[in-house]
Amino acid sequence: MQAKTAVNERAYWVAWMQIAGVGPTLLLRIAREFGSLAVAWQASESDLLQVEGLGLMTADAIAQARHQLDPAALLQAHERDNPNLWTPADPDYPRLLLEIPDPPPLLYYRGVVDAAEIRGERPAIAIVGTRTPSDYGRRWARRLAKTLVQAGFTLVSGLADGIDTEIHTVCLESGGRTIAVMGTGWNRVYPRSNLAIAKRIDQTGLILSEYPKDTPPDRAHFPRRNRIIAGLCRATIVIEGKRESGAMITARLSNDYNREVYALPGSLDNELSEGCLDLIYHGAQIILSEAHLLEWLSGLPHLDAATPSVHRANGSQQSKNSKRPADAVKAGLARSLAPSASPPPSLDLPPDLDCVFQAVALEPTPLDPIVQRANVSTNEVLSALVQLELMGLVTQLPGMRYQRG
Repeated sequence: MQAKTAVNERAYWVAWMQIAGVGPTLLLRIAREFGSLAVAWQASESDLLQVEGLGLMTADAIAQARHQLDPAALLQAHERDNPNLWTPADPDYPRLLLEIPDPPPLLYYRGVVDAAEIRGERPAIAIVGTRTPSDYGRRWARRLAKTLVQAGFTLVSGLADGIDTEIHTVCLESGGRTIAVMGTGWNRVYPRSNLAIAKRIDQTGLILSEYPKDTPPDRAHFPRRNRIIAGLCRATIVIEGKRESGAMITARLSNDYNREVYALPGSLDNELSEGCLDLIYHGAQIILSEAHLLEWLSGLPHLDAATPSVHRANGSQQSKNSKRPADAVKAGLARSLAPSASPPPSLDLPPDLDCVFQAVALEPTPLDPIVQRANVSTNEVLSALVQLELMGLVTQLPGMRYQRG
């Protein structure tokens, strides 16, 4: 049973997430500013405006919501449909996620919880790639997954078609541990062809989602869930993928979080190899064999015994023992993961993209002010930002900040 204070704070994490304009990044800033979301719930509007990225529209929405919402009753009703729920206020919230700048405020789970895994003591590795892999990609995905399972690693992927399916399947066949991070509600498997795999993961692994029960697939959800895949893991392995792909988004986020990035080399004749080859060129570790990969992974850091506070979670700290590439190489990797195309002199964007593009400044801007300027929902803004990023019109920076170009 949660302590009384933890239950109280849990209720406020649920309540704050009901307020329009309050996303994960802004909510974390609010929690840091006031030391508690319960305290912030009682704060004056002038005090709330001291939080970076919190504007007048959001402050007004907060003021209205506080008169309409009962956090305790809201938590009780929410837990009836979503009984397995973590918030950053809970001691069993995954510790590595507390290192990223925008941990999911509400994290739903099903399956078997591993306490050592939650504490970061059992190492987890993300393996991601294209939904349409080549035979070479499938073969090496299975080889690497089997090797890592035998070495005791938990493997994390997104339960999508292609490489994700291969990774989860090998883990289950080899008696290993796997975590699937979904872009739908925790009870709604997508694609449906992976329903049988999800049921098997329930028995020995873990399924996570930041979306409540019955949330349907949405194109904005899947890029967002990639930050959870990257955040749960000390390293991300990319098997195959084009430069503009979800796998590359996960690799970029892993790099932003100061985690390791590894890439499988491929043929110059295969367009699915272009993403990995570009990663390698700009500093990602090349995978030359199973033994070579294990040697590199042996240098990954482990968490210390101290429990991190959500109020101090402002990005991961580099271990003195971790094998990091030189700063110049890491900077090159970051550049390779950002879209390189520049905006054309004359834009003819659809209205839903144009309103978001106009809300993005030339200087780095947090997500929440963009949502306020665009005056549309957070999900619509995120979906538009992904499309604008793939078009080379917007660049995402560490800390969920965006700028033009």
